[in-house]
Amino acid sequence: MLSQEVTNVSFDSFKASSAGKKVILLYPWTNYRNVFLSYFMNGGSEGLLYYRIAEGDADLSAWVRGLLEEIRLIEADFGGQLESALEDGGAAEAGAALAAEMGRLSGERVILYLDELDRVNQDAEFRQFITALVENLDEKSQLVVNSRLLTYDPWIQLVNHDLVSVMGTAHRSNNLMFMKEVTLKPQLEVYAFGRGHAISNGREIKSWDGALPRNLFFYFMDNPLVTRDQIFEIFWPKLSIRDATNVFHVTKRKITERISINVGDGENYELTNYSTGFYVPGDKVVRHYDVADFEQAMEGALLSTDARERQMLYRQAIDIYKAPFLYPLKLPWIQARRKQLQAMYGEALNGMARLKADEQAWEEALGFYTRALRELPQREDIHRGAMQMYINLGRNADAWEHYSLLERLLKRKLGVKPSRDTQALLEGLI
Repeated sequence: MLSQEVTNVSFDSFKASSAGKKVILLYPWTNYRNVFLSYFMNGGSEGLLYYRIAEGDADLSAWVRGLLEEIRLIEADFGGQLESALEDGGAAEAGAALAAEMGRLSGERVILYLDELDRVNQDAEFRQFITALVENLDEKSQLVVNSRLLTYDPWIQLVNHDLVSVMGTAHRSNNLMFMKEVTLKPQLEVYAFGRGHAISNGREIKSWDGALPRNLFFYFMDNPLVTRDQIFEIFWPKLSIRDATNVFHVTKRKITERISINVGDGENYELTNYSTGFYVPGDKVVRHYDVADFEQAMEGALLSTDARERQMLYRQAIDIYKAPFLYPLKLPWIQARRKQLQAMYGEALNGMARLKADEQAWEEALGFYTRALRELPQREDIHRGAMQMYINLGRNADAWEHYSLLERLLKRKLGVKPSRDTQALLEGLI
């Protein structure tokens, strides 16, 4: 059995920390998963229902039926009500039925452990199912969730209703989305991939009272820690400090008004506050920013050593990147940031292509290489990857054609020939 010294956690600590909670969220990459699996394998599984989501069972009906079949291997009479709900009811009815089935099991404690929950669709149907399941659990029943990714919904509402214990965050700095709030804060959703739009408490901000407040708003969103001098250099480099200060405060006040109007409770909601020399995010609103989510997924993919996890994170980053950053605005800071994010997007596509190539999924890999080249056309290593996929697929003529395209591109842009490694791919090919 894994010791507490190895994992930094133990099953006893789990039981103590989770007492009285209906839901236990195992924070991504926490060692509690290892403790659980070790505990099960060593015979400590009484009162415990473990189910690992099968790959491909993304739909609610598919994975819940898989769960039902698995539990029936040890509890033959389990699931009649649940089966009926899956046939005739909706997601909420199925969640309530599963809770009722757990309540009928004997024993002092019943734990349903859902492993690798990131494989399922985190859609409205899923949220309805989980919410109904948790609301209907009796005092002896608990739900444990392990996932490499945890979405904001439905978990944050359960956290705020004091139904959840979040484990594995003791040494993490970015676990704020799962901290309980005494009062729910207004939500600010910001999407900068594409033309850019912002939603304050469920209502889109459509009027900004000019381009400057809108541009400064997106700058603050994209730069959560910035000095006044940096702001002035970007927006008012030719104004005096006094004049720039006046314009800045007027513009900043307009941003506050745009956010606060949509909340509609008469309060002022600052996007950013001044603290110890820096402008930092205000603490009266909860921010959701697609660019931050994209960068977090990319960082996780680059740091991960697990191929499946990397593929999942690359795919998440690719899905988030809807269009170039704040296109078609041409402010210098926007253009520089757009180029940086475009390069990261190209690397996500390239990373997916390499992973698919490792799986010998040549067609899929070629598709990702082709998309990556639209973002990073001068990357010879990506061209070489595409050529290799053509060769693997037996499309030698396409490999030669691609090489000719690359040869012309490099000569026109850089005045060089393809590298020896690229040339060697075609040696011996007809």
